[in-house]
Amino acid sequence: MESSASPSKEEFLGEFGNCYGYPDGPKSIDEIRATEFKRLQGKVYLDHAGATLYSEKQMEEVTKDLLSNVYGNPHSQNDSSTATSDLISEARQQVLRYFKASPKDYKCIFTSGATGALKLVGEFFPWSEESHFMYTLENHNSVLGIREYALNKGATVFSVDAENNERQYDKTQCCQSSYIKFVKHDIQRRNQYVLRQNTQNGGLSGEVYNMFAFPSECNFSGQKFPLDIVNLIKGDTSIIMGGQHKSGSRCMVLVDAAKGCATDPPNLEKYPADFVVFSFYKIFGYPTGLGALLVRNDAAHLLKKTYFSGGTVSASISDIDFIRRRESVEQLFEDGTASFLSIAAIRHGFNIIDSLSIAAISRHTSSLASYTRKKMSELKHENGIDVCAIYGGENRELGPTIAFNLRREDRSWVGYREVEKLASLSGVHLRTGCFCNPGACAKYLSLSHSDLISNYEAGHVCWDDNDVINGKPTGAVRISFGYMSTYEDSEQFMQFLESSFMSKSKKPFENGLVSTVKALQLAGSIQLKSITIYPIKSCSGFNTQRWPLGNVGLKYDREWLLKGPSGEILTQKKVPEMNSICTLVDLKLEKLYVESPKCKEKLEISLLLGTSNIVEEIDVYGYRYQVHSYHADINAWFTRAIDRSCTLVRCTRSQYRFCKSDTTGSPGMCRENRSQLGFANEAQLLLVSEDSVLDLNSRLSSKIQKEKCLNVDAMRFRPNLVISGSKPYSEDNWRSLKIGNAHFTSLGGCNRCEMINLSNISGRVHKLKEPLLTLSSYRRNKGKILFGILLRYEDETGEEEGLMNGERWLHVGQEVYQTN
Repeated sequence: MESSASPSKEEFLGEFGNCYGYPDGPKSIDEIRATEFKRLQGKVYLDHAGATLYSEKQMEEVTKDLLSNVYGNPHSQNDSSTATSDLISEARQQVLRYFKASPKDYKCIFTSGATGALKLVGEFFPWSEESHFMYTLENHNSVLGIREYALNKGATVFSVDAENNERQYDKTQCCQSSYIKFVKHDIQRRNQYVLRQNTQNGGLSGEVYNMFAFPSECNFSGQKFPLDIVNLIKGDTSIIMGGQHKSGSRCMVLVDAAKGCATDPPNLEKYPADFVVFSFYKIFGYPTGLGALLVRNDAAHLLKKTYFSGGTVSASISDIDFIRRRESVEQLFEDGTASFLSIAAIRHGFNIIDSLSIAAISRHTSSLASYTRKKMSELKHENGIDVCAIYGGENRELGPTIAFNLRREDRSWVGYREVEKLASLSGVHLRTGCFCNPGACAKYLSLSHSDLISNYEAGHVCWDDNDVINGKPTGAVRISFGYMSTYEDSEQFMQFLESSFMSKSKKPFENGLVSTVKALQLAGSIQLKSITIYPIKSCSGFNTQRWPLGNVGLKYDREWLLKGPSGEILTQKKVPEMNSICTLVDLKLEKLYVESPKCKEKLEISLLLGTSNIVEEIDVYGYRYQVHSYHADINAWFTRAIDRSCTLVRCTRSQYRFCKSDTTGSPGMCRENRSQLGFANEAQLLLVSEDSVLDLNSRLSSKIQKEKCLNVDAMRFRPNLVISGSKPYSEDNWRSLKIGNAHFTSLGGCNRCEMINLSNISGRVHKLKEPLLTLSSYRRNKGKILFGILLRYEDETGEEEGLMNGERWLHVGQEVYQTN
């Protein structure tokens, strides 16, 4: 034990020292991280279930291999083709050895990945009306997709819970084996299916083939399924046939090893599954887009293909119905030219794994997961409420994956998107959602069918921000460890949880966010400090001393935007170079001027719409806009300015939509006939207090920072209006206000994102952690990090005072009054 280890690490090593690291490997775990994963410095990568990481040594060997050898298309007999064929053959054997699969019993078919392998099995399996497809509830969507083939052929389909509650002595095996009980869910059948016949793909009449599918490890919870299931199902077909023994009925077993293969690949010598699927990037990071199907020889002959392609035929004639397919299983199912350069890379990945040994990798990752799971379960708020709700672990072995959600001290749920956002700011890489495993997600989150359907009807879909609906989480947070993970990864993750989500002794929103003290009426003491207009969405704006208001807020504000060639909306999040595009509107000359350091000439765009402008409709974040587009010269200018193809459009009319007001908690119409929105995200105007910015800067300067630039100015938040003279954060409590003679309604706080961390330093845009990281420590409310308030202009045409040429104007120096 190292004397320099912290007390926490000493505790960890005392319990898991025999499992942690690779004492018999070529390098220790600390040496591996220091030499093979230098790019992880300052980062905590905990998404190995999504994709593990390739090592620098691995990529050096791949590059050396490709630069030293000539690998040609294997569908020939020249020297380079022969070299490739030999390499592919060697790779198949290496894969079979990894899974302890005898070449006499199994074949290795290379696919585009685990999903491609599953599709191959589902499509070519001989389903019939008498077939049964049984699968565990905790299966990836790629496995669930097989049921479409089964249902379309009239098969009976149902999911099961595989319960493993006891241990039972098996006399025939002379060892302890798991006692597994299957609890069936509702049977699924289709009244109308594609072919009303007993067989598909050329199966023999009278033969019935069934399939049972399960994962070796659940990619949601990390729970491992006992591989005894393979022998149990293959030895007793009545399990899948509803308790009936039927002559001529066979049951094939499919194991999805995509998650489990990285740390505990199925031993096919002991558990002879018929089909096993996996992807290589899950094991050693590179290459992606390559996986394999391991298939038993007797099962391979059941898969009947219709389509043929290059490489899968021995002979074919183009103008008559003549085809002779290859007899080799691998050649028969590998359509076209194999991804031979990717296949060439996998041996270097396996060399890394073999040097450490899969047994040592399993022990290492399990030790980290077990320790982290234990520490998470010990986290409690001051009132004794558990911080973490961890899923899985009931009477089953666990892999190096932890799925969980977080609770506040009032027992309400922390949304997983909030966790993901704060983790990103802290350099922690994790994953959130349901991880394409709807059965496990519903099971562990206690979501009924009606919950799932109502969530969908409420607008929730995969990968969106609807993380809590009706008080229930719609997904979870997942961390997972890989062979190069370290104790320090676990420790930093725990520090992140403690600092960000455990209740503190002092109240977190003491500076006015949820203050019960009514804001002071400071009539005459608050002034409008600056006005900024942003004509083109996400480009730089310009300051002005006075500006007219209209039915969209400030006239010409965010009236234009840039869109990509496929219609996507371009913003600084995607294209930081947009920050360097400067804009200016000259009201007298009725022109928009645009400049960029990458374009010599200044662009002039008339504010007057000509008849040559094309009118079209576009979708912006789910809402329809009528826009005018511009000719090729203008689009070419912007393309040069941001180094990517784009087009400029101008909003002329938009749909109505509802804006949510944080002040009332209920939606209010923000697009009325005289109160509409241009291309702004949430509201017409954004107001920021200079005094609140000063308070933020005092907090930034009091922290030990690694960022180059500590202080931020108000313009970092892209406000339209900056005020001064108020108490910090007093604007949070405003319901309505008056600037000069113009009336505004507050729609609540502005939820900030990573865009405020973009800083232009010496002409280059840098993505920093501040100020969002500091704001998250004291300005967080129910998953939102609030700073500044959103405003809607109340266009009161009946009031004539303060109008200039029929328009109301704002002026720098005008007094700001709270009117609620």
